[in-house]
Amino acid sequence: MKTVILAGGSGTRLWPMSRQKKPKQFQPLVGEKSMLVQTIERLDFQKPEDIYIATNADYQDIVIEQSRGLIPAENIIIEPALRDTAPCIGLIAATIAKKDPEAVMAVIYADHLIQDLEEFTKKLKIAEDLALRDQTLNIIEVKAVTPNVNLGYVKIGNQLEEINGVPIFQFERFVEKPDLATAKQFLRSQNYLWNTGLFVWKVSTILEQYKRFQPETYDILVELMSSMGHQNYYQKLANLYPKCIKISIDYGIMEKVEPDKVRIIPADLGWNDVGTWESIWSELSDDQHQQGNVHKGEIINIDSKNSLIYASDKKIIATIGLENMIIVETEDALLICKKDQSHQIKKLVEAIKKINPELL
Repeated sequence: MKTVILAGGSGTRLWPMSRQKKPKQFQPLVGEKSMLVQTIERLDFQKPEDIYIATNADYQDIVIEQSRGLIPAENIIIEPALRDTAPCIGLIAATIAKKDPEAVMAVIYADHLIQDLEEFTKKLKIAEDLALRDQTLNIIEVKAVTPNVNLGYVKIGNQLEEINGVPIFQFERFVEKPDLATAKQFLRSQNYLWNTGLFVWKVSTILEQYKRFQPETYDILVELMSSMGHQNYYQKLANLYPKCIKISIDYGIMEKVEPDKVRIIPADLGWNDVGTWESIWSELSDDQHQQGNVHKGEIINIDSKNSLIYASDKKIIATIGLENMIIVETEDALLICKKDQSHQIKKLVEAIKKINPELL
């Protein structure tokens, strides 16, 4: 199996650590190493040459630096234009298919937290077996535990079979970021899982779906494949790739395929898309040992509880009696907000853009 790490996003909801020039996947938000490095190391069961990273030209140097010695440099695929996940995943599928048309390809994200590595490996293997046996498009999804309005959901159908004790379910539909009332209804029904975006399929299978549902992009991918390995490839890539229709893999492919071609594999991964500071706190807090606090850097705390406090290397942060707060300090910015308001940082970023865009 080949695994593709998508590392081209520019998250703003984790400002001030996540910036346009160095977004969250390149930051040590949930450990001492960057999220990209953690994601690569999570794949230690694979050969380095079977791991690919897709990113854009803005982050090329960062990706090369952070992946040096972990994967071959030629496995870093640079998008010459931002066309969303459907063209990006199609380009990687075409690149892999050029070498091995029957290869299985997994798609994961550099900015997701996955804590149960044994479960992660097990479910990837089951998805690989399904892809080889049935030529299905397989999605690894996790149980919804809160009515989260910032995530997509997938509705599960009937159980189709069981593989090594793992139930495999029929797919019914995707729902993108429902309102709060709908999310609460989904949670009560227990028929919806959070959509992680973890896909596993044969490259030949997914390219066939591009041919059906994204024919313009498919024709470009075929033309690019014919040039791979030749001197004119990168020039052709620069000319043709920007002509791909800009659309996500969910809207462009997954919501169009017949449900019987999709399989849902439930998993308990300790998964989090690390979309807000509150979500990081919820995954990393330890009530027993730290009074529910999450700390990074040099922190002095007296009677503060259930807060996330990140300090830069150059300053100490001291707190007394705070509760349910987010404090993030960098060299040029300081964020202080209530924990349950951290989802509004996107609005804050819009305000900063008007005043001092250099801070973004």
